[in-house]
Amino acid sequence: MKRYALIVPTSMGVRITPTSRQPVHISHEYYMHATSAETNAATVSAALGLPVKVLTNFVEGSPIAAFIKADLRSRSLEYEGKEVPQGDPWGYRHQFNIVDCGYGVRGPRVYNDRAGEVGQILNVADFDLERIFGTEGAEILHMSGLIAAMSRDTGEFCLQLARAAKAYGTRISFDLNHRASFWKDREGELTEIFREIASVADILTGNEEDFQLCLGVKGPAAGGQGLAGKIEGFREMIMGVREKYPNVSTFATTLREVINANEHLWGAILLKDGQWHVAEPRHIQVLDRIGGGDGFVGGLLYGILKGWSPEDCLHFGWATGALATTLLEDYAQPVDEEQVWSIWKGNARVMR
Repeated sequence: MKRYALIVPTSMGVRITPTSRQPVHISHEYYMHATSAETNAATVSAALGLPVKVLTNFVEGSPIAAFIKADLRSRSLEYEGKEVPQGDPWGYRHQFNIVDCGYGVRGPRVYNDRAGEVGQILNVADFDLERIFGTEGAEILHMSGLIAAMSRDTGEFCLQLARAAKAYGTRISFDLNHRASFWKDREGELTEIFREIASVADILTGNEEDFQLCLGVKGPAAGGQGLAGKIEGFREMIMGVREKYPNVSTFATTLREVINANEHLWGAILLKDGQWHVAEPRHIQVLDRIGGGDGFVGGLLYGILKGWSPEDCLHFGWATGALATTLLEDYAQPVDEEQVWSIWKGNARVMR
């Protein structure tokens, strides 16, 4: 029996957010929490009792590293990682993510401060992959394009993890997560890395732009507008992606239309073993949109790990994504499955 349901490689940081949804440039009070795209997704499974392990780096002796470790423990996320000396004041540190959540007609803004980020030097030499994937074992290795594209070291780190996972029979989930600033002047290098990971992946998630820019696939022909057009466009594109990546059994993406910063239309679409499933978009209220996509992936993976039907996996992912947008943190941490299913059913009545 495999020890872990999920293993996630990541670079941890902290996010600071003005209180009361105020803009960054006029705020004096902030709320801080630990964050990364990969642990955002993994938190759903950990919160619901599945064993999850995080592979990362920490800055030795850093109070921010201590804060991050305590946060991971509070989410039932086990972690393993090298303690890297900071060096001089211009040495290594954990990233800071500064976010204006927006309000009404004022859209959200995200400011990333990643200079000297300790996760940029993640290296497989610092981890015993035979023990992690062979002796201990994992059901799914989940990676995102953020960690794969962060640096040359992290790209190679993710490739080696994917190869080891494949060799030991661990399924691979890859959320493409394209970021233009990470890809600038590195398109050739990163396309090669992303294509190799996708070729061994079992689960691929991302929007139309992610698939086109990360894997170099042809986008859909111009079609209808709005979410209905997005659904048809995604279907058309993914049918072409399947031919290039036959190992992938599951493709998924969220569907979002922004009415204002506090109200969205939220849906999702899934292709599983050749069959399409759609969660039609419906209105959700949004406290903070950041992390909704990670929440969706987290719920989808939880359903897959539990062996649920494709429809239940999709609906659960829709609901955990919607749950994440109601929270100050950018991850969904459900108290139990019933809470998630109540969100899917639209049942917001008080429970006593």
